[in-house]
Amino acid sequence: MQEFLEYIVKGLVLKPEEVSVTPVERNGMTVYELRMNPSDVGRIIGREGMTINAIRSLLTAGSAKKGLRCSVEIIEDRPAR
Repeated sequence: MQEFLEYIVKGLVLKPEEVSVTPVERNGMTVYELRMNPSDVGRIIGREGMTINAIRSLLTAGSAKKGLRCSVEIIEDRPAR
């Protein structure tokens, strides 16, 4: 699922080399943490969250076929002031 998610996200952003997907286990569920260039976050969220919701739907459907539970979170690392 991680490779699938990376493929989708890297295809949507302007700086694919800065995309990282980190799987984290929480309460029997795998949460994929997305980190990317701050200028690309809006492209992944999309208008009214349509793009990230579509990505979550694809991930949920794909993981359910394999008997897994997965979710996606966008992690925004803000630079220290």
